[in-house]
Amino acid sequence: MDARQEARARVGGGYDARVLEPSPPSTTGGAFADDPLDPGDRPTGDPLVVPLSRGTTGAQTWQELASGDTELAEWCAARWLAAWRPLPEPPATLATTRAALHAIAERVLSPARHAATGKIGLRYTAGGFGTPFYETERGDTQVRVSGDALVVQTNDEEQQHALTTLRAAAATVGVPPDATTGVYEPTSNLGPDDALVVDEAAAVFVGSWFGFSASVLEQLRAEAAPDDDASLVQLWPEHFDLAVEIGAAATRGAFGCSPGDDVHPDPYLYVTHWNDVRPDSFWNDAGGSYASLPLADLRPADDHRDAALTFFRAGRERLRS
Repeated sequence: MDARQEARARVGGGYDARVLEPSPPSTTGGAFADDPLDPGDRPTGDPLVVPLSRGTTGAQTWQELASGDTELAEWCAARWLAAWRPLPEPPATLATTRAALHAIAERVLSPARHAATGKIGLRYTAGGFGTPFYETERGDTQVRVSGDALVVQTNDEEQQHALTTLRAAAATVGVPPDATTGVYEPTSNLGPDDALVVDEAAAVFVGSWFGFSASVLEQLRAEAAPDDDASLVQLWPEHFDLAVEIGAAATRGAFGCSPGDDVHPDPYLYVTHWNDVRPDSFWNDAGGSYASLPLADLRPADDHRDAALTFFRAGRERLRS
């Protein structure tokens, strides 16, 4: 799957398209092959269509392009580019599925990318999460989870595999079953031969959560000032969440979206502060060390994406003050 090329084809080839998902070519020195905020080299001169409402001068958004076009709006909604859907209630099977997918992220996918590039960060991909493309002896390669399947793509060829054990997944991807990166200590408790319990409905929910998260966090990043030194939005395998860091040294914090963890059983948003902050009820978690907003408090909102951005912007303003 070449997400950018697919998007360009969807609009008849008349636009230079930007999407939230990684696309070929393989990454080398940079972390992303296709930063949604970077127009990059555009030899065709076609108009640019982007998933963000700020940050790229002269570009049209997918939301604008899909206005009045029901089929295009549905296509965009499935990829979290526009016509954003409300988040459903998490399935009862989320916890066991999340544990299995977390283990795949930190023990299989991230080690595969690290072996090729020395980098550990993962990305949102359609229906789940995965690596950016990296170079192997066979060509541009990506490994990802889509729903309840492990997908290995090399150039234009995709192969899907059932998720059974970490050992089997590692063999499919081409890394040892006990591969480590040396960058983080794995936190998942599954052994190499333990069964990976992945419920399809819960895996689809996790994919939707990460798509929603990528859309929200990239928008927040697009609004950052130049001196905010905003990082790239990445999925950190050891935490199994998407996050971005924004702010100068004295006002810096992390803004993230987690599908849940041992402390928070359900998905939640969070804002951390790297330095001391004045007392404020906003910092409501872990003794004031950070702020969190659980999905249960987000779901009553008419527009979940807008409510999430309101929470993150409130945290950003508190960090700046």
